[in-house]
Amino acid sequence: MIYKTKFNSSVLYVLLLTLFFWSCNETPKTAVNVSQIEINKNYIKKTNDTEYLVTDYGIVGNSTTLNTIALQQLIDKVHKENGGTLVFPKGQYLSGGLVMKSNVSLYLKEDAILLGSTNPYHYSDVPMPERPESPKRDDYSNMAFLVAYKANNFKIYGQGKIDGQGRALALNIDSLHHSGERKDPKYNYRRMRPNETARPKLLRFSMCKNVDILDLHLQNGACWGLSFELCEKLKLDNLKIINRAYWNNDGMDITDCKNVQITNCDVNSADDGICLKSYFPAYYNDSIYIANCKIRSSASALKFGTASYGGFKNVTIDSIEVFDTFRSAIAIESVDGGVIENINVSNIIAKNTGNAIFIRLGHRGGDAPGVVKNIHIKDIKVEVPFGRPDIDYDLRGPEVDFFHNPFPSSIVGIPGHNIENVTIENVEITYPGRASKGMAYVPLSRLEQVPEKIKDYPEFSMFGELPAWGFYVKHANNITYKNVNLKLEHHDFRPAFVFHGVDGVHLESVTVPETIHKQFVFEGKENFTHSDAIKENILVIK
Repeated sequence: MIYKTKFNSSVLYVLLLTLFFWSCNETPKTAVNVSQIEINKNYIKKTNDTEYLVTDYGIVGNSTTLNTIALQQLIDKVHKENGGTLVFPKGQYLSGGLVMKSNVSLYLKEDAILLGSTNPYHYSDVPMPERPESPKRDDYSNMAFLVAYKANNFKIYGQGKIDGQGRALALNIDSLHHSGERKDPKYNYRRMRPNETARPKLLRFSMCKNVDILDLHLQNGACWGLSFELCEKLKLDNLKIINRAYWNNDGMDITDCKNVQITNCDVNSADDGICLKSYFPAYYNDSIYIANCKIRSSASALKFGTASYGGFKNVTIDSIEVFDTFRSAIAIESVDGGVIENINVSNIIAKNTGNAIFIRLGHRGGDAPGVVKNIHIKDIKVEVPFGRPDIDYDLRGPEVDFFHNPFPSSIVGIPGHNIENVTIENVEITYPGRASKGMAYVPLSRLEQVPEKIKDYPEFSMFGELPAWGFYVKHANNITYKNVNLKLEHHDFRPAFVFHGVDGVHLESVTVPETIHKQFVFEGKENFTHSDAIKENILVIK
């Protein structure tokens, strides 16, 4: 009996041990999912300094109490105490314009919203006495919801939101103008809206260093969204930007900055998505890195210009998704004397986008025309629709006032000032076709009919009807197409390529649809190389 009991106990022990190890090897799905949710909720702070809970300082998050004075006093206090982080718990914190200071960060926790006042009198143009003068002043002001001037070493971050309430604010500015109470001297009567200088931006940072904007939702500026000028060591990461409240709602504007990183951002804007500008002839954008972003725009997705006084150098753009965009996926423009050089754009997928590539050297402003050279665009796939890509938008880009067929991509300089050294590699662009000579027509015998438009605002539609459906290239040197496939959804009577006064064209593995007319047209110069596959598809006009 004793032996039997001992035996049963041993068996029971073995069974229990087996069950224990079996249960350890099993993966309880519910437990893992709960654990993953908890991990996602544990947001990691980006600062490690003294924290100031804003609600401890008389700041109220009820969406109606105006906190401008209390918030500004707290920012100033923390700045004087050698810095720290203002922490915003859940709530809606209403404020007018605020001025950031060095070493003072903002941490917006989940469901914390910094809410812009809709009263125009709650914003002012912040003096910036050491900021250099710009020749371009028609659209420039230092008025914003958050302003920073020569403020360094701070972060604005968190799982919260900054909402400028821009539409209500802009409409109030408009009403004050028409009532005569607060006139806008630059009011646009043609488009019936206040000038950009009368409407606050969402963020306006000038001459700042070591600034990070991370993880936030930012939305609804009355003018430009995130505007940075003359800044160094700027990091914009994991931002969701919706700036579709009113006109001139750019997503981001980077002006004459150095060492900028823009990564993992989702931009939905009523004007240009990510825009590099240059307002100062003695400065330029340098060492800019833009990667892993998604852009939807009622204008251009990625744009250099139009303000282009100093220029843009050493810019890398990689892995960008563009969709439902009215104008160009990539627009590179120098029209104010600026130098554009060493630009690398790669891995772009653009769907339902009005134009693939627009590269322009003009002379709208500046003492002399600028320079555009050394541009490499590769691994691009673009789909261009027949109709407007932004037809379902509430704010749509302005349509041209002339009849035309679908526009090609273009690379166009001006007489005596050529665009140089452009490589288009591993690119596929699908065009809609459906061109009609009854709609518009530029015969190959009248290529001079295409206007120069030297001083005009740069845009892919600026020349009117163009004689090519794929690429129109004029006033350029050393242009290379390698592994390029141009497709048509429907027939187009025009050639795929027209090179007008181009010195040095290199065509390697370029594919176009089979047609009865020549697809590669050269006028003015015969300095070109090509593969044997397209030899019979070339027309030279002398």
